[in-house]
Amino acid sequence: MNARRSILFLALASLPAAGFIFAPGSASAASLPQLKVSENQRFLVNAGGRPFFYLADTAWELFHKLNREEAKVYLKNRADLHFTVIQAVALAELDGLHVPNAYGHLPLKNDDPTQPMEEYWQHVDFIVKQANDLGLYMGLLPTWGDKWNKMWGAGPEIFTPKNAEIYGEWLGHRYRSAGVIWILGGDRSPEKPPHQEIIRAMARGLAKGDGGTHLMTFHPTGGQGSARWFHNEGWLSFNMRQNGHDINFPGRYDQTRADYDLTPAKPVIDGEPVYEDHPVSFDAKKLGHTIAADVRRPLYWDLFAGACGHTYGNHAVWQMFDAAKGKPVNGPLLPWVKAIQQPGAAQMQYGRQLVESRPFLTRIPDDSLIVPEAVTTSVPGSGTRRFVATRDAEGTYAMIYAPIGRPFKVRLKPFSGSSIQGWWFNPRNGKTTAIGEFRRTEEREFVPPDVGELLDWVLVLDDAARKYPPPGMRPWDGNPQP
Repeated sequence: MNARRSILFLALASLPAAGFIFAPGSASAASLPQLKVSENQRFLVNAGGRPFFYLADTAWELFHKLNREEAKVYLKNRADLHFTVIQAVALAELDGLHVPNAYGHLPLKNDDPTQPMEEYWQHVDFIVKQANDLGLYMGLLPTWGDKWNKMWGAGPEIFTPKNAEIYGEWLGHRYRSAGVIWILGGDRSPEKPPHQEIIRAMARGLAKGDGGTHLMTFHPTGGQGSARWFHNEGWLSFNMRQNGHDINFPGRYDQTRADYDLTPAKPVIDGEPVYEDHPVSFDAKKLGHTIAADVRRPLYWDLFAGACGHTYGNHAVWQMFDAAKGKPVNGPLLPWVKAIQQPGAAQMQYGRQLVESRPFLTRIPDDSLIVPEAVTTSVPGSGTRRFVATRDAEGTYAMIYAPIGRPFKVRLKPFSGSSIQGWWFNPRNGKTTAIGEFRRTEEREFVPPDVGELLDWVLVLDDAARKYPPPGMRPWDGNPQP
């Protein structure tokens, strides 16, 4: 063992046995349930088997840009909106090795991953603890990808398989008792074998450091998924996609279902869909910026394709844009303190509430519920007009997402009961309107409340005998509605 590694392991050995280091004077870690993959390999659950809905926000520059008071404001906002995960990067994208954090501290000495600078990491400790205290897990990226594959960005490339494993073990040990989910990668492709070995080595180190207690995944570049390189590897707990900053279904959001269908089965999530207020396909001059509707559609496209949760992002929030503190990246529309109030962020919780109001672990994708138009291809549609469907494997409920107010037909044969209760769920405000109860037939046409409008709705159909609560009303606990 060389001298540098020996010094690092002496530092590891000196850490308290019960938890990770925090800023001076702070309390011990909040106790969040340990997470694991469900028995059917499709979802995430806590140690007791209760479903965990991964609803994340991308706050990539959180540790790098915000001071502690600002971080409290941000985290409180996201907790109030019922997010469950905050995705942030330890070695940040925006020249995080050479531009100091809000307190003037850099993360590493001499750009060496085996020489972490304690003052910087105490700030990370503080934010992780604040998140955990609010019930938020930290989706913690050990580094942004330009530090191991500088396809673009500030870099520099500092990782080798050897130092990646040492750094991973140090990081895993430091946060072994925290509520974290490890997200390797960082918007880059491991296109060559040396890149893949760096990722595998870092995964080994993390597992050594935390005893294998935390879930682990990989965040790829746009249009890609972790399954392309690592699907069959044991360290990868679940697949993560970056369907990216396009608003159309084909070639992007249809790939969530493709990853869901892989064998062996693994949970899948879109870790970076299109952001609110982001230039559409990175071309603001021709295509403008996205709006709340553009981030709602991927929420339901992904969930109904079988995803175990979803990730939201805002173009100003990921970079924590503040005109007084740094240069903008690709034209953010608002400072982050205003951008956290944008409507799309608040509307994410309605998707979570909808899915949680029905049996969670038996949900499967099933677009065959939607009857294709005999003459045209308008339904299930394409582009931004794509209809998608999900249902309970036992046929006790189904949900169909209609991105526009167009009549459509549903096959009712998969339902378990002879009588069906229908509802319209509004994904813009989370409110529900009862359609009523009707006899099951082969097919039935449904007309969204806003015919002809570019307003989305979710049709919810239940086996009436199950007496499920109104969609989104309360998490399903196995008890029928009185």
